[in-house]
Amino acid sequence: MTSSSRTGGGRRVVVTGRGAVTPIGADWPTTWASMVKGSSGIRVLSTVDTTGLPVRIGGEVLDLDLSGLPPKAVRRTDSSVHIALSAALEAVADANLVVDEALAPRVAVVLGSAGGPTKLSAAATRALDERGARGLSPYYFPGSGVDSAAGEVALHLGAQGPSVCVVTACATGATSIGEAARLIRHGAADVVVAGGVDDTMTRLDITGAAISRALSTRNDDPEAASRPFDRGRDGFVMSAGGGVVVLESEEHARARGARVLGELAGYGATTDAFHPTAPHPEAGPARRAMHDALAQAGLAPQDVGYINAHGTSTPLNDTTELRAIRGVFGSHATRIPVSSTKSMTGHMLGGAGAVELIVALESVLTGVTPPTINCDDPEDPEVNFVPHTAQEHRVEAAMSNSFGFGGHNAVLIARRWAG
Repeated sequence: MTSSSRTGGGRRVVVTGRGAVTPIGADWPTTWASMVKGSSGIRVLSTVDTTGLPVRIGGEVLDLDLSGLPPKAVRRTDSSVHIALSAALEAVADANLVVDEALAPRVAVVLGSAGGPTKLSAAATRALDERGARGLSPYYFPGSGVDSAAGEVALHLGAQGPSVCVVTACATGATSIGEAARLIRHGAADVVVAGGVDDTMTRLDITGAAISRALSTRNDDPEAASRPFDRGRDGFVMSAGGGVVVLESEEHARARGARVLGELAGYGATTDAFHPTAPHPEAGPARRAMHDALAQAGLAPQDVGYINAHGTSTPLNDTTELRAIRGVFGSHATRIPVSSTKSMTGHMLGGAGAVELIVALESVLTGVTPPTINCDDPEDPEVNFVPHTAQEHRVEAAMSNSFGFGGHNAVLIARRWAG
């Protein structure tokens, strides 16, 4: 590692807070504890009428405590916004950050969503059909945009810097965090609240994904349905959830005496430009995103101690990602743990990459790598997919991969903070 690499071409970016809402936990500590235990959040759906649908399973966020959220915002917004606000408030509290009048102009929000407020739109459509114009809330139009979560978080925190919604399909959360880091590196903000969220658990979204042959149809065995890198995988499991981190410049974090969880050391982003849904078969652009993230961090492949894989449990994605990992890491690919926590959470779409960056950071902090459950017959037996049970490893730097429909690739690297 060179001294120049530690600046990443600009100011160093550190993580001082994190929050998450997932099917296996309503906050980050609960989510992490569930991951370490290998618990699955995939169930037969209880909040969606699945009558006649080919898929009846998913990862729902149930019983989220909304008492700490502004009541007016809860009434006028979608469930995805509730998740985003909950995760953001947890992250800000974790960072012990106070956004006052002096700091507000230097605080940005970069919060993405792949689907946006789909439940709100579905409910509004029903209300319009049943009751006419009187059935529609005056807040529907401003609340129906994909930027709703970013706007509500900025409004509630009083953040007056840039407020941005990023959309890169399944890579949204990771892209949001990577672009947030760029704002800090280049001096456009001192603090960024960044992440991703989705709650697309509707009849329309589930059916659409199912008929595109993207989803697992293992309806009779939900907890075994998400099985990344297993030869018996048959598709991903759609889930709700989101993650948010507080990023700060090193200087700002030091000046306020913040506890630093780790450094967001590297970010790489590319596009396959190959197919609307299928990944590039040679994985060239995905490999380049991984190389770019390593280069920005000033790391060699052998410096990475854990990879949180995109690992969706779809036949094409997992094979292609393995090809990319093998191509970048060479023989080191068989010496480090590579796990997919989607085996437990399902695929939270725009929220996935943000939660998985937090997972990578937690592995650096704790030396624990969470498992890939259901990986009974691994496609590549030489790779350590951390099957079934968490493992302990010394991790100085961890990589988190996110690859989305449309060919979006985003790779983040979290590194131990040495000051």
